[in-house]
Amino acid sequence: MVKRISNWLKKKYPQNYILKNPIIGTMIFLAFCLGFAIIYKPLNVHEARFFSFGFTMAIYLGALSIPVFFLIKILKSIRYFSNPNEWTIFKEIVSIAFVLLGMGIALYFIGFLMELPAHRWNLLTILDSCEHAFLVGIIPFAFFTMINYRHLFVTDIVRNFNPDAHFPVTEQPEELIRIGSRLKKEELNIYPGQFVYAESDGNYVVFYLNVNNSIQKKIIRNSINIIAEQLSAIPYFIRTHRGFIVNVKKVTSQKGNTLGYRLKLEGIDDIIPVSRQNAREFDQLLKRYR
Repeated sequence: MVKRISNWLKKKYPQNYILKNPIIGTMIFLAFCLGFAIIYKPLNVHEARFFSFGFTMAIYLGALSIPVFFLIKILKSIRYFSNPNEWTIFKEIVSIAFVLLGMGIALYFIGFLMELPAHRWNLLTILDSCEHAFLVGIIPFAFFTMINYRHLFVTDIVRNFNPDAHFPVTEQPEELIRIGSRLKKEELNIYPGQFVYAESDGNYVVFYLNVNNSIQKKIIRNSINIIAEQLSAIPYFIRTHRGFIVNVKKVTSQKGNTLGYRLKLEGIDDIIPVSRQNAREFDQLLKRYR
């Protein structure tokens, strides 16, 4: 039973939208909580001395949005929580608990500005603030966590490949590919067998090439969309994600499920994503060229 729970907590899970996007997420968090507090008036919350109930909630939650934003930023600066591609249910639960606890402490101190401070210096008031923060703040976090529930019922796929075993070196010469650039004097010439993957980087595309068993980076000025069109004639090149084009023959391992894969490529330490929209096409290519 303990092992089953442990495996469940380690299961890959998409990062909560509020945690993944601190600025927009904080605004959504504020709107959720404000709407809920005004409509349902939870936990017998009352207005402050000089304001209406709605205005009191607006002041409280507006002030709370600042520590919530910084709590999320602090969380993302911690190495263990910094990579959304390695997110798990355990990290999701701990992160939300961390933000809500910090929110409760902040709520306690904000109360000094809204209410008589003489009656707030006690442990019961601190616990009460944490309870209010949790019971109201959990709503938007739970909403964005639960919309990804389908990931709980998808079995992970783990595959390891040996590229050399499947694709023996052929003596037949390859046709040179000419990659155009937005700069007139810039051009990149490669052979299909050299191409490992390409990644979008703003107005540039970074090519990772295997030349004489050594990975080389080549950068040209162009968009990933145009590059994808120029490479479309090669059947085993695939757009795995909006910012990545991958040579399927260079895949050494695959982890994930039909909701998205994470790839390791020959000679590359970085993890390359395959989006849910491209997972089926990737599977078909993998079967064809493996």
